[in-house]
Amino acid sequence: MKLHNGGDKNLSCCLHPNKLVVGVCSLCLKEKLLIVASKQEYNQYSSFRLQKKKISTVARKIPKFLKLSSFPSFFDLHRPKQDDNSSSSSSSQNSSILSLQDSFLSLKLDGRKGMVEHGKELKMLRWRKLIRYVFKLAQWSWPSKKGRKCHVGDEDPERKMKKEQKAKLKEEKKLKAAQKAEATKLQKANDGPKKVERKNRKKDAEEENPEDFVEPATPAGAKKLLSRQMAKQYNPSAVEKLWYAWWETSGFFIADAKSSKPPFVIVLPPPNVTGALHIGHGLTASIQDLIIRWRRMSGYNALWVPGMDHAGIATQVIVEKKLMRESKVTRHDLGREKFVSEVWKWKSEYGGTILNQERRLGASLDWSRECFTMDERRSMAVTEAFVKLYREGLIYRDYRLVNWDCTLRTAISDIEVDHKEIKEETFLKVPGYDFPVQFGVLTSFAYPLEGGLGEIIVATTRIETMLGDTAIAVHSKDERYKHLHGKFAVHPFNGRKIPIVCDDILVDPNFGTGAVKITPAHDPNDFEVGKRHNLEFINIFTDDGKININGGAEFEGMTRFKARVALIDALKEKGLYKGAQKNEMNLGFCSRSNDVVEPMIKPQWFVNCNTMAKVALDAVIDKENKKIEIIPEQYEQDWKRWLENIRDWCISRQLWWGHRIPAWYVTLEDDQLKDFGTYNDHWVVGRNEEEANLEAKRIFSGKKFKIAQDPDVLDTWFSSGIFPLTVLGWPDDTEDFRAFYPTSVLETGHDILFFWVARMVMLGMKLGGDVPFRKVYLHPMIRDAHGRKMSKSLGNVIDPLEVINGISLEGLHKRLEEGNLDPNELIIAKQGQVKDFPNGIAECGADALRFALISYTAQSDKINLDVLRVVGYRQWCNKLWNAIRFAMSKLGDNYSPSPNLVVDKMPSICKWILSVLNKAINKTVSSLETYKFSEASTAVYSWWQFQLCDVFIEAIKPYFFSDSTYVSEREASRDTLWICLDYGLRLLHPFMPFVTEELWQRLPQAREVHGKESIMISDYPSVVESWTSEQIESHMDIVLSIVLWENDVPPPGCAVDVVNEKLSVYLQLQGILDPEAERQKLRKKREEIQKLQTNLEQVMSSAGYKKAPQSVQDEDLRRLNTYLEELKIIAAADKDLDEMVIADK
Repeated sequence: MKLHNGGDKNLSCCLHPNKLVVGVCSLCLKEKLLIVASKQEYNQYSSFRLQKKKISTVARKIPKFLKLSSFPSFFDLHRPKQDDNSSSSSSSQNSSILSLQDSFLSLKLDGRKGMVEHGKELKMLRWRKLIRYVFKLAQWSWPSKKGRKCHVGDEDPERKMKKEQKAKLKEEKKLKAAQKAEATKLQKANDGPKKVERKNRKKDAEEENPEDFVEPATPAGAKKLLSRQMAKQYNPSAVEKLWYAWWETSGFFIADAKSSKPPFVIVLPPPNVTGALHIGHGLTASIQDLIIRWRRMSGYNALWVPGMDHAGIATQVIVEKKLMRESKVTRHDLGREKFVSEVWKWKSEYGGTILNQERRLGASLDWSRECFTMDERRSMAVTEAFVKLYREGLIYRDYRLVNWDCTLRTAISDIEVDHKEIKEETFLKVPGYDFPVQFGVLTSFAYPLEGGLGEIIVATTRIETMLGDTAIAVHSKDERYKHLHGKFAVHPFNGRKIPIVCDDILVDPNFGTGAVKITPAHDPNDFEVGKRHNLEFINIFTDDGKININGGAEFEGMTRFKARVALIDALKEKGLYKGAQKNEMNLGFCSRSNDVVEPMIKPQWFVNCNTMAKVALDAVIDKENKKIEIIPEQYEQDWKRWLENIRDWCISRQLWWGHRIPAWYVTLEDDQLKDFGTYNDHWVVGRNEEEANLEAKRIFSGKKFKIAQDPDVLDTWFSSGIFPLTVLGWPDDTEDFRAFYPTSVLETGHDILFFWVARMVMLGMKLGGDVPFRKVYLHPMIRDAHGRKMSKSLGNVIDPLEVINGISLEGLHKRLEEGNLDPNELIIAKQGQVKDFPNGIAECGADALRFALISYTAQSDKINLDVLRVVGYRQWCNKLWNAIRFAMSKLGDNYSPSPNLVVDKMPSICKWILSVLNKAINKTVSSLETYKFSEASTAVYSWWQFQLCDVFIEAIKPYFFSDSTYVSEREASRDTLWICLDYGLRLLHPFMPFVTEELWQRLPQAREVHGKESIMISDYPSVVESWTSEQIESHMDIVLSIVLWENDVPPPGCAVDVVNEKLSVYLQLQGILDPEAERQKLRKKREEIQKLQTNLEQVMSSAGYKKAPQSVQDEDLRRLNTYLEELKIIAAADKDLDEMVIADK
């Protein structure tokens, strides 16, 4: 490649004056590279040419030469000087081979000396990265674009090249000898202190007593007794096994209603008494414990109340299955009283397992206030709530359509209904049937018209319900049926006259035949039509899903899906069957029994929600009088939409386990019909039977009567809806209620926003006089790593205890085998486990699991949980462990923290770590206050990992190589290190309670300094303004951005690398430049950045992006501008490449 002299002839290297340079003297750089390369066993390097990109014609002078020394020099550090004998062995300047400490390069950093670590203190950085650091600090510019050269001289370039080639062999021999001498010198100079350190470590290892690493036996509930020496590796089971019992017995979790501290209260969403810990509980516990520990450490009277839900349906089903499995009896065989006694017995033996599992996660719940939704106090409160609402006219009894489970024989709530999309004809297994049932088909049939007027064709996906049809609806403007208005069809199986009615609300004349069969007792839409037209409501099913007498003698006693087949055959016989076609449908299944839900009209108790819903709606959306904040804010619109369209709430369940409804039916002596519940106005409500009797006497004065209590129980969500009230003592005016109601925040999943959260707000405001909580934080739903819903049949269910303790693949398979999967499902599930967990799940510990789950909360409504991420945080715990081990070795046994820290006199590295610690504290606290838990975890993690461990600890190691030097710096480093570990552990504690307690207890004088026995009751860190130094941070940012620049492949010829939007590096290599290869590289880089730019622009222009947090939008805008700047630089580099090619010609 031809070179042209195009600059100032007087530019020269200060070490090699005979060399004219523009930018950097090749000899200087070559010497540096050869010295470093001698240690890396890499012997052939080329000259480099470098330039910091600048789109400007203004030339800058070459900066002054500054000494190139080790990394600590940047922070006002200096290595110990070598003795004269050592230095005298170095070669002279004339040899052009300089030692690492005596080499010179042109560097400048904001008017201050900038240095680079080339020794072993940053041995994890490869030499190329260190050279790049030098490149980025160096700020060379050229007199003109055409004058850019790597080096110049008066000789003809081709002649010069020949001379250099001729001298090559001679120079290489000379260099090899010098390299060997230099390598020997460097080894002695740099490794001397390390050799001493290694020797000491070896000596210490030889003197180690194995007993020093053994933890003494700790009495139950006592403070953990620690081994004299820290284990060499972090072991989660060893660290986490004893601390919780001590915290609990010490009363650290208990809140005091008499405290003068401001209260902060969370009520744990009560898990089912039947439940075992699943990953959703793990997420809930991790987030809530993070909040409560942080608030407790921040000076609040923090209360976290535990409780369990009696879980009516779930518990009854489990006990019924147990009785059938063990004794072959049903609950009806036992009778109500004995069956309920069996449930209480089961609850005492097996219930509450989940709360003990919460302890394993480290949940700092106030166990002194533990409660159960069916204990005596809560049961009394539920009864009081029902009576109050009934007497205010908000609870009533009526015939309404409900979700009926024919297997459990009870109404179920909407949340207990799982929906499945059926796209086409599908055969499904249904409980109680020995054949698959057909779904996804629209069956057409004809009704004969009265008076021989022909027939009218209708269609349905549930042909069996035609036995309960009481009308046919058409559109009033449909010309096809105008002649039938007011006419009747005739039911083909019972002769019932079926009126033809006009209903423009329901009927779409353009869909199907334009005629719709109406079954008011078994379809929600038909139910409304029935009310509008005063139709007859005919229930054709028994409670267990068989056709009753209303369905006709021909079909009576058939199960509903057998009747489906029989009806089609019967219609065919009558010539009324018109065919079937596939049809998409949404099918509801009971989440407990897996039975197909049957809409059925039943007499039930309901809560009128209209007025309460309006108050609850305003509490969230009234900006001027906002009482509740929902986080994320996007769910406020869902709240508005649901409460504006709320329906009355069915609160009765046909079960035996639960709160029995405090209502009694009055049977009068002169009633014509004596059946229970026949007359809707014969009900009385009271707190007990005596009170009900008095009420009946008042209403039916002078009449003889008998009363009997309603056998139904209340919906579980009713008692859960008043849980924030009852856990604090309502309806009594207790000290707890006055001190802690309303609570501070409710944390739960967004899937129960309406079924539970809205009802708590309605009932809390109505009965408690105020909202039950000030904030609602809705966490995402957890999916597997592939984004799939966790399902036993897929084998992707993650048990948090298995992540904490670890489990083999065989163990995972065994768990599946102990479940109730059919053989085909079991095969698929095992295959899924082999794919996702080929080696099982490694032991991670509770701390790692908690931190992983918290860090995932940045994902909006779903978390795709990858167990490998949890494993990564378990490894990070080991990093923390090693940091404390290092500190213990450097602080010494008799270390005592300095009471007065004089930051101004500290080395710059100490100032820097304290300044960025301030930033980490500020970011963590502000993120926690705004419920951005993922950002808080990132702030803590980044400071510990990338600033304390990767930089500070590595940078201060040279201070400890010798006791005779760096005395003041070493003492400052010790004090700073202690402060960092103390602050850092307290900062991290709410996220990882176990490992931080263990390490903090080992930190010298930590308990004495804070006057606290445990880290969990010490103060949470706050910003120390005197530590902040923006200048130090700015300088260090530049250093780190260069050291961490990743691009290990040097380009051939004269090439450019774009580091970022502010820096490009040009490298001049020996040989011929390949323009096409360089263009290809630039093209690839351009395409990469353009792809990132396009993806980001799509995100920023998407619907709903404006709802994203402002911090996210600001960061996206910054990234977009960065991409645009880098594209400009690449375009300029492309243009420069063209000019170089032209110049070479």
